[in-house]
Amino acid sequence: MFDVFDPALVADPYPALARLRSCSPVYRVPGTDVHLVSSWELVQEVLAAPQTYSSHLCSVLLRRPDGSASVLPMDGGGTVEQVLATADDPTHRIHRTAVLGTIGRRIRALESSVVGQVDRLWSAYFSGEGGDWAVDLADRLPLALVAELIGLAPEDVPDLLRWAYDSTEMLGGWVDETRLDATIGASFALHAYLADRFDAALDRPGDDLMGELALAVQLDELEVGTAVLVLLQLVGAGGESTAGLLGTAAHRLATDRCLQNRLRAEPDLIDPFLDECLRLESPFRGHYRHVGADTALGGVDLPAGSTLLLLWGAANRDPAHFEDPDVLDLGRDGVRQHLAFGRGIHFCVGSALARLEATVAIHALLTRTSSFRLDSPEDEAAAWVPSIFVRRHSRLRLALDR
Repeated sequence: MFDVFDPALVADPYPALARLRSCSPVYRVPGTDVHLVSSWELVQEVLAAPQTYSSHLCSVLLRRPDGSASVLPMDGGGTVEQVLATADDPTHRIHRTAVLGTIGRRIRALESSVVGQVDRLWSAYFSGEGGDWAVDLADRLPLALVAELIGLAPEDVPDLLRWAYDSTEMLGGWVDETRLDATIGASFALHAYLADRFDAALDRPGDDLMGELALAVQLDELEVGTAVLVLLQLVGAGGESTAGLLGTAAHRLATDRCLQNRLRAEPDLIDPFLDECLRLESPFRGHYRHVGADTALGGVDLPAGSTLLLLWGAANRDPAHFEDPDVLDLGRDGVRQHLAFGRGIHFCVGSALARLEATVAIHALLTRTSSFRLDSPEDEAAAWVPSIFVRRHSRLRLALDR
């Protein structure tokens, strides 16, 4: 029996996921209609059949006080609009087109902003002998760039960060019952904030993503409510994936002095290093799919209306696809085949920006130090957010040698 909410899986889920992948790659969570899909082959089978496996987010796993799993409905019985990452074609294509063109055009222009933000955060929090890389850089940097991309005020970033993390906490399943109302409230607060800013953009569209969406509304290509929900999803998810990558990369380097020195000597290896970090610690541990019709997967019958949780983190370490999957290999062939940014029509629209931010930040960490390590005591320096949805550090205290 596999316990999806076993506390031991927070620090290191991969031995348990390997057993699950080997013994039961399509596993029904006891007491629920949710199945975990953990092998590379079966995850690919699901992704190749969107007509059977919808991206609609209809329900999520939630941890009960006794540690068992329950299911929380998320779609209001079909009344909640699905957008971007949770939408299916042709609706998804409309949303993606509205967003991707703007992001693609602005990536190069954002490079100086990324460098400036990293410099600012380094000066503010890492000018001494150490700092908390997770709290003071990995969390702050992505939301600052997302805000700039969308067209939101820099002074609003702390609120955006709080609302975004609180909102996605519910998707992580570990939210305590006493926190459930707070996470729902954060989502409503973020929605109200974005609706207010978007209303202003409709009168005077700016040269930013919000302005582009406002123009799409004026051309009757999008509804106002849809545009606001797209912005909500970008804020909610835009910081998580990059923060996860930034934390994982720094943690890996902090515990491997030889790897640090190699990347200092060969900075071109930062790119494959980041891909291996993405593969080994997928920032989103998985995504949900809704089963639209009775079917079977891996010999397991799946009734219509049931839910799948595709485990990117398990599939990315499947030895059937990656040789020596638990090893960080800077020369690995086909490393960009990993699923950390999704696959197919739902490939992450912000992946290029995430790579840019991580490249600049890790380059700064390497070039502004002679070495760095986990702060003392090491067993308390790093901690992961308890979640079945994201893989992100809640703290990562580093000691720096100049």
